[in-house]
Amino acid sequence: MCAAKDYFCRKFLKSKGLKQNAVPLNVRALAGTGLLLLVVLSLLRVGFLLAFDPPAGSEPIPYVSTLWLGLRFDARAVSVACLFLLLSGLVPALNPYKSSFGRKLHMVLWFILLLSAGIFYAVDFANYAYLKERLNGGLLNYVADTGTSIRMIWETYPVVTILISITVAMLVLMQLIRIIYRRSSRTQFQYAKRSTIGISAGFVLLLAFLIFGRIGQYPLRWSDAFTLGHDFASNAALNPFQSFFSSLKFRKSTFDKEKVQAAYPLMVQYLGIDEPDPVNLNFTRRVRVAERPEKPCNVVLVICESFSAYKTSAYGNKLNTTPFFDSLCRQGVFFDRCFTPSYGTARGVWTTITGIPDVDQTRTSSRNPNAVNQHTIINDFEGYDRFYFIGGSLSWANIRGMLTNNIQGLQIYEQDDFEAEKIDVWGISDKNLFLEANKILARQTKPFFSVIQTADNHRPYTIPEEDRKEFEMKQLPTDSLERNGFQSVEEYNAFRYTDFCYRKFMEAASKEAYFNNTLFVFIGDHGIGGDAGNLFPLAWKELTSQHVPLLFYAPGFLQPARYHFNVSQTDVLPTIAGLCKISYKNTTLGRDLLSPFVQQQPLLQSAFIYNPDSRRIGIVKDDLFFSYGVEGNLKEQFYSTKHNQPPAITDSLRAVYYDLTEAWYQTARYMLLNNKAR
Repeated sequence: MCAAKDYFCRKFLKSKGLKQNAVPLNVRALAGTGLLLLVVLSLLRVGFLLAFDPPAGSEPIPYVSTLWLGLRFDARAVSVACLFLLLSGLVPALNPYKSSFGRKLHMVLWFILLLSAGIFYAVDFANYAYLKERLNGGLLNYVADTGTSIRMIWETYPVVTILISITVAMLVLMQLIRIIYRRSSRTQFQYAKRSTIGISAGFVLLLAFLIFGRIGQYPLRWSDAFTLGHDFASNAALNPFQSFFSSLKFRKSTFDKEKVQAAYPLMVQYLGIDEPDPVNLNFTRRVRVAERPEKPCNVVLVICESFSAYKTSAYGNKLNTTPFFDSLCRQGVFFDRCFTPSYGTARGVWTTITGIPDVDQTRTSSRNPNAVNQHTIINDFEGYDRFYFIGGSLSWANIRGMLTNNIQGLQIYEQDDFEAEKIDVWGISDKNLFLEANKILARQTKPFFSVIQTADNHRPYTIPEEDRKEFEMKQLPTDSLERNGFQSVEEYNAFRYTDFCYRKFMEAASKEAYFNNTLFVFIGDHGIGGDAGNLFPLAWKELTSQHVPLLFYAPGFLQPARYHFNVSQTDVLPTIAGLCKISYKNTTLGRDLLSPFVQQQPLLQSAFIYNPDSRRIGIVKDDLFFSYGVEGNLKEQFYSTKHNQPPAITDSLRAVYYDLTEAWYQTARYMLLNNKAR
């Protein structure tokens, strides 16, 4: 009977391409071990939710979204370990089912991984209990003072209990893993060689997918945790591996508190702080309006890609690139000496939204998990709906996490939310972005604060075919382009197309009911470095990457004016709030440019500059630009922004510029990590 059963079993297996004895054993063992670890990590996340309470008064925790996102982060960590062990098993000597050494090696590696995970979670829980922060790379800064750190840990935490708990957990998990490996080797069947290869390849693809984390152009990132709109839930969704390794490169992104305190008296004067506190470093200013307008003012803030001042008609560029924008400048409140603190779109968006120059020396602050929680004046527009429009995706530089975590109730519209077709890597065209945004804003019944971020004035400088009948492409000699700051005819036409898009937007908006009660604000995210020598004094060659137009346009209630004093991108939100008569709390470096405080004190009219490539910082003040290096190259430089002749500098004047530059820089470094929404 048994023999007959075995015969028919073998015939059936042969017909299906199978044979007796074993299965892809390493795959089976790793799949079982991976599932075990996913269960353990999920239980630890549940333990986190049970052990810690969210801040009093916070919104209900979205448990399902938190656990699902956390499972994806855990699956990534487990898949990395499984993929490493699977690939190592391709070497026969390292395969746990082909050599005794391979089996021992796998057990040793699992032991090391589990021990590391145990230490990570123990430190992570302790760190959150103490600082309300998940484990991050900044803790490595304490290694330099190991003795003190160890004593603090011993005196603060139940170290013996923690070590015993880790040991017991290790013993139990290692025993379970051994059982999984033994049972995997007892399997009854093994696929034929072709099927074995197919299953192994499929398992590799599954692990790769879990590591990538999603279907789409961009991988799962730590910032996705902060799209939950709940700070505690965001922390709970992360695991210590994700938070630690994401922040590791930023562990030197810190500040020197003594230098911040030394600069504090100057910043008190510069910012107008009413209640100075040099010990706790209070930078808060509360601006109150006696009475809000009967009909709140809408806001449309346009962050203009690479909108260099010297390339526009508003500054006399002879190629007349932006005649429509120039006409808006003559009808609005225009600041012609506005500077972005740094170069790059991520830094520009960061500074505009937070009011802090992005002086991170590693990458950009939007990528720093330790800086993701920021206060923004946008939240003081109570009763407003909040929108962010972009033609492409917000999944670059972790901008999505920064925005959604900090702007309450933010509604984001990206390329997949629009009817228009994608034209290049940056998504839909700026014209269609503006028109689609206008349709959405026209439907609103509540006041709104909206941000529109453009992209077409950027390589590959795409001009959509649908616009080429109305938008005239021009050809100019290379020498004429270069004299006016353009490197190619493609760049020149893309810049002109930007002006075309602004015109189409404003024409469409002017037909809507919201137009007369809306403040339109245009500011470049940054400029483009280039030779502006034919348009400005030579010193501006050092400033073309930061010099951008800043326009406030509201024909319904704002009288035209043009200002020539130095202002900063950090000033955008306080000025908007002032024009809209909104009471707000300001905790960073921006000021209301139209307030008497700024208008009547020329000594306070300046803009900070940080060049992340050359590691130089500086200040534009009056008709001078002063800069020096913060690393290695400390050579100081003074330029005149009015003449080509070198300026005459006294020691006392140099001290004024140096102290103000240093105050801006040290304060910005401090604020990046100490501007949490409270």
